[in-house]
Amino acid sequence: MIEVDFVTSDGTRERLYGREGYTLMEVAVRAGIPGIRAECGGACACATCHVSVAPEWAERVGPPHLAEDMLLDSLDRTPTSRLACQVKLKAALNGLEVSVPE
Repeated sequence: MIEVDFVTSDGTRERLYGREGYTLMEVAVRAGIPGIRAECGGACACATCHVSVAPEWAERVGPPHLAEDMLLDSLDRTPTSRLACQVKLKAALNGLEVSVPE
């Protein structure tokens, strides 16, 4: 299991676990993380699963692809913004920390 810390907009930290190959969005939705609405169900079409990756993890997570990048442009993004539906869990991401904006 891959461990991920979600930090919500009110500062609450919740440690969750997901299987390799699951997305951050799937893990967050199953746990009911506030702020992760995932309206498109993971199709990279709505940007309602926006998260900011902790800076020390950004390189390991990697940059957004073109379609994701265009959706992120419609938001108040940070340099490490990603859509949780596009980040697949893998062993190298064990311990990942992401923040959920308001």
